[in-house]
Amino acid sequence: MGRKDLAILTVISATLGLFSLNPLGGVVLAQKVYELKASPETIHWGHFSADIEPVLRIEPGDIVIMEDVPRLDPADMDKFGIPPEEMSQDYRDIYLKVTDRGPASHIMVGPVYVNGAEPGDVLEVRILDVQLAYTFGYSRLSPRSGTLPGEFERWEKILRVDLENKTTEAAEGVIIPLDNPFFGSMGVAPDPAAGRISSGPPGVHAGNLDNKDLGSGSILYIPVHTKGALFSAGDGHAVQGHGEVSINALETGLRGRFQFFVRKDMSLKWPRGETPTHWIVMGLHEDLDEGMKIAVRETIDFLVERFPHLSRNEAFMIASLAVDYHVTQNVDRTKGIHGMIPKDIFKDR
Repeated sequence: MGRKDLAILTVISATLGLFSLNPLGGVVLAQKVYELKASPETIHWGHFSADIEPVLRIEPGDIVIMEDVPRLDPADMDKFGIPPEEMSQDYRDIYLKVTDRGPASHIMVGPVYVNGAEPGDVLEVRILDVQLAYTFGYSRLSPRSGTLPGEFERWEKILRVDLENKTTEAAEGVIIPLDNPFFGSMGVAPDPAAGRISSGPPGVHAGNLDNKDLGSGSILYIPVHTKGALFSAGDGHAVQGHGEVSINALETGLRGRFQFFVRKDMSLKWPRGETPTHWIVMGLHEDLDEGMKIAVRETIDFLVERFPHLSRNEAFMIASLAVDYHVTQNVDRTKGIHGMIPKDIFKDR
């Protein structure tokens, strides 16, 4: 029996009457809504690959509700005082039963096969909603990683998540809002020729972007590299600053609602994003300077494609006058820069 047969999938409704904007104009009806929870049969651990058997096949326009689990062994939770009832059996079973792990530590839910997606297309992932799913999260320091390797000893802390108020007390008297949870890793399978790749560094497949601007109400556009795209999500972040300098956010489990479209009218070299107020371009490279150059070139390419009356000189000028560039993360070997292009400066957008 394969992963698809074992997957714990629930078709919530065949026709819920859920309408959304068609990316090409008009509206479309979401054909089906599925629920896909993390379990030993529905996750892959620490890698992306075109060889992973999909756990779900959907049509463009379908919605998938995906729930992941924290990256912390439930067996270690007693010492932190987390009651057993706050951890599902599926969560426990993942750590007890899944032995195919690595090379990284991310527990990825999926992959989801989107019918009609072919190499060269773009997968449009609408992140309709992201909610906190667990009452705890953790953050960890490592002596050999992060922005300051060698300056700190190994250290970790479990933080309680107040689901009602959406806050956490990071330290005595330090209350951090958790009003923008997001999946640190959302990606598709790489080119089959790449084989199994680590889920650690992000890349053209997206993956471990750790981009806090890709929360509820945003869109992620990813170049497709293999038939069906094979989308997976995981690495739930309750909160994170740009940079993610210690190498961890507040790592937890999330429940996200995603809608998928196949864009055959687009062609991308790198992933891009969109929020209600901004377009997002990305530069990914081991060298932050090179990542910045890629992000700026992506800005120029986007602007002249979107607004053909602009010259490349004008686009470069606009990038300097109006685009904010953030260090997405500085710790995943392949580092990230993303540019936020404001929509409201363009009269005809």
